[in-house]
Amino acid sequence: MAHLALSQMAVTVPVGSDLSLRRSAVKAPNFNFWDKSWAPVFTLYLKANNSSLRSRHVVFMSVQQASVPKVNVSPLELEDAKEPPLNLHKPKEPYTATIVSVDRLVGPKAPGETCHIVIDHGGNVPYWEGQSYGVIPPGENPKKPGAPHNVRLYSIASTRYGDFFDGKTASLCVRRAVYYDPETGKEDPSKNGICSNFLCNSKPGDKIQITGPSGKIMLLPEDDPNATHIMIATGTGVAPFRGYLRRMFLESVPTYKFGGLAWLFLGVANTDSLLYDEEFSKYLNDYSDNFRYDRALSREQKNKNGGKMYVQDKIEEYSDEIFKLLDNGAHIYFCGLKGMMPGIQDTLKKVAEQRGESWEEKLSQLKKNKQWHVEVY
Repeated sequence: MAHLALSQMAVTVPVGSDLSLRRSAVKAPNFNFWDKSWAPVFTLYLKANNSSLRSRHVVFMSVQQASVPKVNVSPLELEDAKEPPLNLHKPKEPYTATIVSVDRLVGPKAPGETCHIVIDHGGNVPYWEGQSYGVIPPGENPKKPGAPHNVRLYSIASTRYGDFFDGKTASLCVRRAVYYDPETGKEDPSKNGICSNFLCNSKPGDKIQITGPSGKIMLLPEDDPNATHIMIATGTGVAPFRGYLRRMFLESVPTYKFGGLAWLFLGVANTDSLLYDEEFSKYLNDYSDNFRYDRALSREQKNKNGGKMYVQDKIEEYSDEIFKLLDNGAHIYFCGLKGMMPGIQDTLKKVAEQRGESWEEKLSQLKKNKQWHVEVY
């Protein structure tokens, strides 16, 4: 399959009310869309039948023909709103969406399980990149008998067009929360995370109650398409950044042509724990002038002092560059477990002092300029 004699190849994938078909369509295991040896144009037609036939054209040009292979998205009306959608569905009146697919993201040596979950909202719960959905797991709240469970918030890991580029799905990146008894070392299912296990155990076709969208702090500022965006994530905190990067480098959005710098720092335990690594590596290969990608693998890499390599160690490694970019107006984002922030703040403070600056004053200025974006949980 190294070379195709045809100048164009079209594949028709039926994707409709049978959600398992939609799941298999997005995986398309028999083709490597990014393979440089493919013929000049590869066109994938995704045909979806939701009351009427929709045809999706996804065109990947060869490197020789075009330096920017991008995917057509619709409906472009999703670009029209001047303000982000907020709380369209509240906890007392959630929207009933449908699970499209649940796929394990991590390898066998990863500690724990992380899943990529695609949800069909039918275009009824639109959102912007950087926002979150609330999920209400089934069952009743043990602390409030007769009442539903509390809402759990999850950062959305797709652009407003979703993984199918049609504005009808949203994707979540969810780590299964499992509790192990400290004395026996055995799992105690009664103390496992209710919502994360519900999501990771879901099957295509299952119903899910969602609320939102919510959040404005992590919205991607698009007033300057040539801005610099420094993204710092631990684990599933990479979710909103996947949305940003797909918007910047994968989708053809007429009103947003990114020409700046996106720099992602991702901290995980080991290589098997990397999330969306193939996507990010693809952008790195195709947009080396506009994208940088640094991984911190705590169980595989050492920092300069011989200790475990955490994301703050990577930040320190590139601190001069990062501070210069911030001085020139770069946006910096943090997303992940709240335990990530003290170590990062300590590192930034140390670097600022080495530069003869007050970190408190600098942080105050970054917040005032709306360059500082934090969402931790």
